[in-house]
Amino acid sequence: MLRVVSERLGILGGTFDPVHVGHIVAAVDVRAALGLDRVFMMPAGDPWQKRGKVVASPEHRLEMVERACAGLEGVEASRVEIDEPGASVTADTLERLAAPSRELFLLLGTDAVANMPTWRRLEETRDLASIAVVERAGEHAEPPGPGWRFEHVTIPRLDVSSSEIRRRVGMGLPIDGLTPALVVQFIRDVGLYTLA
Repeated sequence: MLRVVSERLGILGGTFDPVHVGHIVAAVDVRAALGLDRVFMMPAGDPWQKRGKVVASPEHRLEMVERACAGLEGVEASRVEIDEPGASVTADTLERLAAPSRELFLLLGTDAVANMPTWRRLEETRDLASIAVVERAGEHAEPPGPGWRFEHVTIPRLDVSSSEIRRRVGMGLPIDGLTPALVVQFIRDVGLYTLA
C-alpha cells in the first residue's frame, strides 16, 4: 500500500545550552536542501549523556530556542522532550511525533552520528526516521550499520559552540553575533552563565 506523505518534518535536537547561529544555519539549510515543511528545534529535557554538564534549566533552554526561531520560516521550537519525564531518548521522541502521513528526518552533526552506537533503542530509531547528516567542509559521516536512510547536507563551517559562548559570558566578553540578539538579551536579563 502506498503511503501518502503530507508533511516532511525535521527534528534538530540538542541541549542548546545556549542555542547559537550554527544550530540555526543547520536547521534552515537542511530544511531548504531536503524540502522539509518544518524543522522542530527540540531541547532535550533530560540529556542523559550530558548529565551534570548542562548549565541552563530546560525551560531556559526552551525560551532561548523560541527566541532564536522568531521570524524563521518553517523553523520552530518544540517542547516535546521537555514535557516528557525521564531521560530524553531519540526513539521515544520519534514515536511521539510519528503519524501515517508524516515523514521524519532526524538532523545530526557528524559528531552525533559518531556517537550513535551509544544510543538507547538504536535499532528502533533506524526504522522511525531518515538521518539528515549536517556536514561542514571536510566532514563526512556514515551510518552505524546497514539499513539506515542517510541524506548528506553540507553547510558553511561556523566555528561557534555553546561551550565557547558560556566561557565568553563567564569572562564578561561579548557574544553578539554568536547567537541571535533576542537570545543575547535573555542571557543578560536572566544572568545565565555568569561566574558565581
